[in-house]
Amino acid sequence: MKLNGTSSNTPSSSDLLNEGASYSGNPKNGHSRDCQCTDELVDEIGDAHGATSIDTPMRPDAFALDDDFKIDLIEEHFREIMNILGLDLTDDSLKGSPRRVAKMYVKEVFSGLNPANKPEPTLFDNKFGYNQMLVEKDITVQTYCEHHFVPILGKAHIAYISSGKVIGLSKLNRIVEYFSKRPQVQERLTVQIAEELKHVLETDDVAVIIDAKHLCVSTRGVRDLNSSTVTSSYSGKFEEEATRQELLRYVA
Repeated sequence: MKLNGTSSNTPSSSDLLNEGASYSGNPKNGHSRDCQCTDELVDEIGDAHGATSIDTPMRPDAFALDDDFKIDLIEEHFREIMNILGLDLTDDSLKGSPRRVAKMYVKEVFSGLNPANKPEPTLFDNKFGYNQMLVEKDITVQTYCEHHFVPILGKAHIAYISSGKVIGLSKLNRIVEYFSKRPQVQERLTVQIAEELKHVLETDDVAVIIDAKHLCVSTRGVRDLNSSTVTSSYSGKFEEEATRQELLRYVA
């Protein structure tokens, strides 16, 4: 799979599903299922951490419901999940959890799904004629793995070379935050940030590097607490070796 010049050897979910695995609705523990893949293949797709496209997969009717109604529906369904797990929802500590989770999903951790929340950066003339790279490093990244819905936590480093305009530094953080507030894979997040910056700054001279830890790796599956994942997107002058190495010295 290749996203905007950033290559990954990770198979996409469609690649894995096209390998011919299927599940034919045989009863299991009293339940009947009609799905396209086995539990093993579902796990394989999740562990692959691959994205299918640059765009976040969204239905056309994603915003047909207002936020308050979405919260009500998610609260109802999450309460059922807790019931299935056997939790006592009459307990004072638990009875408010379905509502809290629903509000968190819609208003906080997945608020970047809604284009209405997209930041509107203000550009300024580069009156000083500054023509070297500008680097903002160690921008906090807090997003959620779209395969297991657990956090991905790390840092983003952004660099650009002005084409005549500059952007307020805090807006770089806002752009990272916006694309982070949705279910993600790290490769897609990296490219989405880079593409937005190129569009906003009206230049191809943009670089984005993300170094993050995946809780789906550290708290489940292989349970590796030490590894981190690094992804990058280099465009324009940052495709030149000397410029790229200068950036890497700054963020090392």
